[in-house]
Amino acid sequence: MKIKILHLYPDLLNLYGDKGNIECMRKRLIWRGIDAEVIEYTSDDTGFDLADVDIVFIGGGSDREQKIVCGKLLEHKEAIKNYVEDNGTLVAVCGGYQLLGKYYKLENETIDGLDILDIYTEQGKKRLIGNIVLESDFISEKIVGFENHGGRTYIGNHTPLGKVIYGYGNDEKSAAEGVVYKNVVATYLHGPLLPKNPALCDYILSNAVKRRNPDFEGLLELDDSLENTANQYIVNRFKK
Repeated sequence: MKIKILHLYPDLLNLYGDKGNIECMRKRLIWRGIDAEVIEYTSDDTGFDLADVDIVFIGGGSDREQKIVCGKLLEHKEAIKNYVEDNGTLVAVCGGYQLLGKYYKLENETIDGLDILDIYTEQGKKRLIGNIVLESDFISEKIVGFENHGGRTYIGNHTPLGKVIYGYGNDEKSAAEGVVYKNVVATYLHGPLLPKNPALCDYILSNAVKRRNPDFEGLLELDDSLENTANQYIVNRFKK
């Protein structure tokens, strides 16, 4: 079995160590004997096709890069929507998260989103910057990361990735962070996110492998003692 990971626009959305997230997914598959192929789709590429893709990854970028990427992604809006509704696995971090919503309202303009999630983002008066710790219903371990965003994202009735126990989260007030919808995981957390949270990475990988192979019984266990020790250090340092 081969799992194909599509990294969208790494030439534009590349602020937050997103290649670390890609490499984490690839390595954790290979360590389990599952072949993994990473495909980069850049701003110069054509022939957008999700038919044989298992994981789509959209990273973060500045408002300028986000606007450029959104214009390109809107050309493939229906293909991405169909992929998501067909339980395709999609991971979106920071700017990529914002692009999945209805719009991102800046001070002087509004960037139309892909309208895949029933969310929207508005620019706030200050940037929300710092370490963040979440409790999540999707994995037993706490999720840690770093956030740096000027937008406030309002997720309506969507299920959040987690509850903020330290940090700001989606909008600084609701204590919600990120969104999980079908096999979409969208979040402001970076750093990069997945090497800091191996259990979350495995949650994402499991969704992708199960879609590829419905008879899949679960990922083989890995020795994550070092990763979990690092994760717990952050939790202990910033817990209230």
